[in-house]
Amino acid sequence: MSPPDHCPALVLNADFRPLSYFPLSLWPWQEVVKAVFLDRVNILAEYDRVVRSPNFEMRLPSVISLKDYVPTARRPAFTRFNVFLRDRFVCQYCGQQFPTPELTFDHVVPRSRGGKTTWQNVVTACSACNLRKGSRLPDQCGMMPLRRPHQPSSLLLQEHGRAFPPNFLHESWRDFLYWDTELDPF
Repeated sequence: MSPPDHCPALVLNADFRPLSYFPLSLWPWQEVVKAVFLDRVNILAEYDRVVRSPNFEMRLPSVISLKDYVPTARRPAFTRFNVFLRDRFVCQYCGQQFPTPELTFDHVVPRSRGGKTTWQNVVTACSACNLRKGSRLPDQCGMMPLRRPHQPSSLLLQEHGRAFPPNFLHESWRDFLYWDTELDPF
């Protein structure tokens, strides 16, 4: 039998949508049990796995929904990961999709030329393209971004995140997740 650590719960908002798709909103079993006891969540599905204390026993929840709706931020935080997600992990200069460790972000107008670190001036770039562009302006090096950088909405980031299903998806999560892929991840 697998240890309880391998039994995360999918966390849904009160509207039954995941709090996030990428990374997928998962809580460790300890947090889930605590939330159940504090009556903050509804249990929608369970694992076969049982946890016990001297006077209590419960099946570990595999899908929970929050009792109180948590509104999503209208404006997502500017982070490296969110830039990658906005650009779908695609280098905005060469068009190749890369794993996260090989990606960087590039200032379209370099900081050395007064460019700011904002949604409107930063794009995803692979290391090779970032080095090749250097501190030049796009028209000086012939490297125009494929898409104009912009501030995404939280909804756009959620939609983009749905295109990247995680490696592990428990069968009890199937009815609560909808992926934008051609292949069925289950």
